[in-house]
Amino acid sequence: MYTLISPEKIQLPPGTVVRLLGSWQDYQQLSQQRGDAATPRLKYRHGEIWLMAPLPQHGRAASFLADVVKVLLAHQGQIHESFTPITMDLPEVSGIEPDYCFYIDHWASVVGQDRIDWATAPPPDLVIEVDVTSFSEVNDYLPYQVPEVWLWQHDRLEIYAFSPTGYTLQASSRYFPAIALPDVIATYLQMAQTQSTSIALQALRRQYPETDLT
Repeated sequence: MYTLISPEKIQLPPGTVVRLLGSWQDYQQLSQQRGDAATPRLKYRHGEIWLMAPLPQHGRAASFLADVVKVLLAHQGQIHESFTPITMDLPEVSGIEPDYCFYIDHWASVVGQDRIDWATAPPPDLVIEVDVTSFSEVNDYLPYQVPEVWLWQHDRLEIYAFSPTGYTLQASSRYFPAIALPDVIATYLQMAQTQSTSIALQALRRQYPETDLT
């Protein structure tokens, strides 16, 4: 497969990242052209448009991390809402497509909503980004003030907390402060890779059993 970006068609080989100069209107046109297709992923920032065709390990890692979050939230009896795929956009400023996002503190604000106005609605409380191809950057979420971003890169989890000056690396998650997440994820990810994802998640649920929703 070869790379092709035209008004009629977008075609990127898996693992390809393309960076173009472009306006907000160009970004919208490419988004409309892609339609309901899952790829390529698109983002817009500072007069640039980025396109990326994910590799298989991208989706596998994102799905596994999201499943871990769901197990831990269920263990805490925490009501939540989650979304994937989803496009976050602020006209003329930013457009980004997180791998997964969770509403935890603000779940009630998005229940039943088919569309979210990012200029007025609260941002997701937690966003998951998997970076296999140097496409993702945690500060892409600064315009939205997402409280916590998980960035998975180089087979390692990094947890970032929002501040007005940028994101800072944290030792633990504000949503799971008593859990050593990097160690837990490394343990069960290794199990998933050697025994299967379903067995790994079953073991995780045994360690963190579900609690009635609060």
